[in-house]
Amino acid sequence: MAEPRWNRVLLKLSGQAFAGSLSFGICPDAVKTIATDVGEVRKAGVDVAIVVGGGNIIRGEQASVGGLDRASADYMGMLATVINALALQDTLEKLGIDTRVQSAIQMSEVAEPFIRRRALRHLEKQRVVILAAGTGNPYFTTDTAAALRALELHAGVVLKATNVDGVYDKDPRRHEEAVKFTQLDYMEAINRSLGIMDLTAFTLCMENVLPIVVFNITVPGNIRRAVFGEPIGTVVGGTKRDI
Repeated sequence: MAEPRWNRVLLKLSGQAFAGSLSFGICPDAVKTIATDVGEVRKAGVDVAIVVGGGNIIRGEQASVGGLDRASADYMGMLATVINALALQDTLEKLGIDTRVQSAIQMSEVAEPFIRRRALRHLEKQRVVILAAGTGNPYFTTDTAAALRALELHAGVVLKATNVDGVYDKDPRRHEEAVKFTQLDYMEAINRSLGIMDLTAFTLCMENVLPIVVFNITVPGNIRRAVFGEPIGTVVGGTKRDI
């Protein structure tokens, strides 16, 4: 049988992944599809940590444009990620996957605080760890949280789940002639301004040679395909082995 390319992964889920075909909120079918894929990866012996976004409920940066204080809006966005984390935890556990939610903002009634050594211990005990509330600080995106947590937890890769099947030279939804990349190095992605992650997150990955795999989350089974190194999406950076 094929072996997974990485033994420990950090999956970055956007809030939109939770909404599925909806424009707002949580789609139970979409969450179940994600949970099923995560469960298959966990059963294959791969440690899985997940950073969740909250854009299906509120985006801090967009809310601040409407007049809210940016810090307050970002904290609201962090709370939205906790809602998504709890939804994913409930779905995973109904599938028999032992799961823990850790939050960068303390709310002991619903989640553990993020403690790095405790998170590592959960992973060693074959539990899926869902990381909510970003970094716990305003002005930082959940992309930055994903890069940071991946490094803290010794993940071999950041799996960035999107609604397109990789990185293109321009928006494929607007330009039919858009060209998809299968491989990219860090500096090429920066020079082309491809916007794979925010610059803080991307720089963290580049400085630590942490590869990023960008793939389409809406296709069932793609999480497992990405973990097993099948040629889906776009591989950014990392070592020659990762590419």
